[in-house]
Amino acid sequence: MVTALLRPSLYEEDYLAWIEQQVALLRAGRTNELDLGNLIEELEDMGRAEWRELENRLETLLAHMLKRDHQPEERSRSWDHTIDEQRRRLERLLKRSPSLRRNLADTLAEMYPYAVRKAVRETRMSAAAFPAQLPYAVEQVLREEPPALD
Repeated sequence: MVTALLRPSLYEEDYLAWIEQQVALLRAGRTNELDLGNLIEELEDMGRAEWRELENRLETLLAHMLKRDHQPEERSRSWDHTIDEQRRRLERLLKRSPSLRRNLADTLAEMYPYAVRKAVRETRMSAAAFPAQLPYAVEQVLREEPPALD
């Protein structure tokens, strides 16, 4: 009995095999055999991963929008490409997980100071050069087309 307690679980030994086992148990309706503790933890982690992806994409998108709008003399096509790419990836993420939209304005406001810090690091401009509050509406962040370069 003691050796069974010390032996690592399948979850700890082989994550993919554990997932396959849990799926097989679910498909067979053998829910009483599920590793509920680890299964719950993994599902919670999946939800947190979606939020982290949203936050990372918003931070990058906002930082590039700030650089584009507040450092026009140093304007780069790569900024516009990054803005476009982040918008496309956000569109796919929000399509896959529409519930991420429910607090999008709050999430944008929360990520804005991080985006400012990122823009400051990348441009070496002062934080005071950027607006103190989020200057973009949700619609602008998600859909606005970048202005054409002259």
